Amino acid sequence: MKSLAPAVLTLALAASFAANAATPPDTLVIAQSIDDASSFDPAEGFELTSVQGFTNIYQRLLQSDPQNPGELKPTLASSWEAGKDNRSLTMTLRDGATFASGNPLRPEDVIFSLSRVVKLNLDPSFILTQLGWSKDNVDGQLKKIDDKRVQISWTADVSPAYVLSLLAAPVASIVDAKTVLANQKNNDLGNKWLAIHSAGSGPFQIRRFVPHEVVLLSANPSSPGDAPKLKNILIKNVPEAATRRLLLEQGDADIARNLGVDQMAALKNKPGVKPLAIPMASLYYIQFNIDAQPALKNPALWEAARYLFDYHGIADDLLKGQFQVHQSFLPEGFPGALNDNPYRYDPEKAKAILAQAGLKNVSFKLSVSNQPPYLDIAQALQASFAKGGIKVELLPGLSTEVATRVKAHQYEATLNAWGADYFDPNTNAAAFAYNPEDGSKTLAWRSNWHIPELSKQTLAATAESDPAQRIKLYQAMQREVMKNSPYVIGLQARNLIAVRDNLKGYVQGINPDMVYYSQVSK
Repeated sequence: MKSLAPAVLTLALAASFAANAATPPDTLVIAQSIDDASSFDPAEGFELTSVQGFTNIYQRLLQSDPQNPGELKPTLASSWEAGKDNRSLTMTLRDGATFASGNPLRPEDVIFSLSRVVKLNLDPSFILTQLGWSKDNVDGQLKKIDDKRVQISWTADVSPAYVLSLLAAPVASIVDAKTVLANQKNNDLGNKWLAIHSAGSGPFQIRRFVPHEVVLLSANPSSPGDAPKLKNILIKNVPEAATRRLLLEQGDADIARNLGVDQMAALKNKPGVKPLAIPMASLYYIQFNIDAQPALKNPALWEAARYLFDYHGIADDLLKGQFQVHQSFLPEGFPGALNDNPYRYDPEKAKAILAQAGLKNVSFKLSVSNQPPYLDIAQALQASFAKGGIKVELLPGLSTEVATRVKAHQYEATLNAWGADYFDPNTNAAAFAYNPEDGSKTLAWRSNWHIPELSKQTLAATAESDPAQRIKLYQAMQREVMKNSPYVIGLQARNLIAVRDNLKGYVQGINPDMVYYSQVSK
């Protein structure tokens, strides 16, 4: 197969995918929607399909252990040491590491990769600019010490432990500077070329990407670490969930992603198929704009609302396992997440709380996306709140329209979802428990919730070097937000996928980038 031109190879594999009731033995075939993918440049790609691919195409200096995500393992770095000033890290690069091109890994590649993220200033760049980096100062923060060591410095008041978490994010993937610069146009640092090509050291490389049609990855046997067990990964665009399910059931796909409850039910007890419900770092919650009307500013309403969210009725009965009950702002699976759920559906208790606070005839408008599962959940909430004496008027709309209204404070309440941007507790604490009064459009800002003390605690947690103490800080913040905030966090989503039962070695974690293909065999 290596002798085939990329386009011919793509067509051959796609034809096999369409015509046979068995996938090629050396190829993993995945059926999913890839319509969201616009770029495979790790400095730009922030969509689900792109992020799922980055761990398989690129490597970072250090990465989460697939079996234990909370543990960061050396990858392109063999070791690191924090500076005495607590504002730097010296990274020692892995011996013999090369990119798919054959070019050796150099400190220059690390410096180029991290600085280009800041200079391009695209969607995921905020993850690294938290370090105080800007296009004007980033070059001074990255220094080659010798041929094996690079120093990474920062000006923000954050600890080395927090910086390591950021360096493990997909945006911090290390690219082959020589290959990228050879393909740059108009000083774009190779951005247009990397949108559809790859220049990494991961177990696979992009052989062909046809937007809205197919992504074909081929093995990179020289990848540092374990070599991939399969020669190809073929990700075929299949927009309809029902079609994805049928292809898997027939043996025309090895993995079917983003299935719905109906598809999972249809696959139950089917021979040759294994359905999986994997917790995702995606939380669904009600959020109040506390300046929209007096009742919404009253903490008694927030407390009553916690007893009017029909947690198990929605998770178990309505959505049949697509969600699990979860009431804290760190999703299950994240370091420091609180997994106790102290609130239950109790309309009578909610009525008593409202009566004691003198709140009568309470009503509010709930802005919600008109897409499932948002509208389904909102309709269930409308009914459960009514039993507690609160009238909820639904305002369905396009997701973009709802988001625009919320960011403009032109709403009373909204049902929304929040996903983690990187694997560190701060990714959610900085949204739910932080309002720095500088115009940062965090969730707290969108609620008009002024929380100087919680904001101080959020900053203190990023500056804390002791991992155990960091965990305590985040747990204390979660308890405070769970007990007294204008959010009612109720559900954590599950990623519904199914695989052929002959598949071995497939691992998928809680974050979107935690999709591992290198050790898959069949």
